[in-house]
Amino acid sequence: MYDFVVIGSGIVGSFAAWELSKYQLKVALLEKESDLANGQTIANSGIIHSGHDPKEDTLKARLCVRGNELYRKYQEELSIPLRKTGAFVVAHDEDDLETLNSLKKRAHYNGVKEAFILSKEEALQEEPNLRDDLVGVLSLPTTMVTFPWEVCFNLLENASANGLEVFLNNEVINIKKVDNYYLIKTNETEFKTKGIINAAGVFSDEVAKMIETDLPFHIIPKRGEYFVLDHSVDGYLKRVLYPLPSKKSKGVLLTPQTHGNILVGPNAEVISDKTDVSTTQEGLNFVKNEAMKQAKNIPFDANIRTFAGVRASSNYEDFYLKESLSNPKVYHLGGVDSPGLTAAPAIAEYLIKMIAGKYPLIKKTNYQKFIKKSKPFKELTTKEKSELINRKPLHGNIICKCEMVTEQEIIASINSPVGSDTIKGIKKRTRAGAGVCQGGYCESLVLKIIAREKHKKMTEINYYEKGTPILKKETKE
Repeated sequence: MYDFVVIGSGIVGSFAAWELSKYQLKVALLEKESDLANGQTIANSGIIHSGHDPKEDTLKARLCVRGNELYRKYQEELSIPLRKTGAFVVAHDEDDLETLNSLKKRAHYNGVKEAFILSKEEALQEEPNLRDDLVGVLSLPTTMVTFPWEVCFNLLENASANGLEVFLNNEVINIKKVDNYYLIKTNETEFKTKGIINAAGVFSDEVAKMIETDLPFHIIPKRGEYFVLDHSVDGYLKRVLYPLPSKKSKGVLLTPQTHGNILVGPNAEVISDKTDVSTTQEGLNFVKNEAMKQAKNIPFDANIRTFAGVRASSNYEDFYLKESLSNPKVYHLGGVDSPGLTAAPAIAEYLIKMIAGKYPLIKKTNYQKFIKKSKPFKELTTKEKSELINRKPLHGNIICKCEMVTEQEIIASINSPVGSDTIKGIKKRTRAGAGVCQGGYCESLVLKIIAREKHKKMTEINYYEKGTPILKKETKE
């Protein structure tokens, strides 16, 4: 019997599970996919927003600003990758300037301490690749970017060390209330639990439907498409660039990433299929044209891939963070779209306060803090690399030449408490295959290492999900 079962391993579910692991509770996390953080969390811009955009006096506004603060607090504690970029919201005419001033007032009202207007000349001095027809920008220095799924891995690694049990490939198909507990049925097995945290992202309304008579919110899935520019363009922009936001979305952004890439996107298309992460020529053309309204000389020739993600917008308009009215200890964390990544640590903090307000929570006396991770091999000095190779010689074998990933790093990611034995899983954890050749050189080498470490045949190694083997059969002995 569990005290709480968290459904969903995205950034919200991961922060929730991590917070719960600090207390004397038996907690499980269920994920329907074959890997962690595989929904919204793997396919977004990675921006830690300042809090200038959410409507005043909403949870989105309050938890966005608080989340921004918490990422800074947890950066050292959880080895969270953060790049303190700042951001510009760009205005192109006098009417836009009025909107910028309104956004500045909103930012200050929401609690953003730094938000100010820069002239065209000041903005171009800071970002020479802005279009020349701008008239001014709203500068937001507290904006940052992170690597979302790496945050999830760190959270769940630490939570697992403190007793969290993680179950992949377990899709929830039914929830039944039985006396003083809940019976959760998955495609694999059953779980008994006293409480449930519904953090199922775009499927959070469907999970809610399994236990609620009256559905409190309804997800409206929106697909967003992106270009990924190679890290060779690092420095083209220092800041995140926003257009003026609309009711539909924050618009098409240009976003420097923690590893030096630049993301261009997304658009926002309402779709019916929550699993549709296909890209379209029409969508990508829209993204490209909108981006060129903000900046000039965008190095699209350095594009190495495109992708799409689906966001969990809802008809509720704000985050829906509430305990069920009819089912005690069932908490719905629904409709968490932008700025959900930013707000995630604050949502978890808010959840703990909701729980503790009604049910006693006792902190663990033997809680283990996160063990700080060492720097990636590529970020070390020549001397540090040499010393590391002397201690662990397999660091001397570079498997991914684009991203300078060593064999030892791949082995560590396979055998980590939240490791993976798939090609894409290793890519997510080490960036092997994330460079300009997109695995063309290293994928076969990664395959061999996984097979060796897991004592499996190479034909048994999946690209990602179950039933996606890279090799079907041996063609020669």
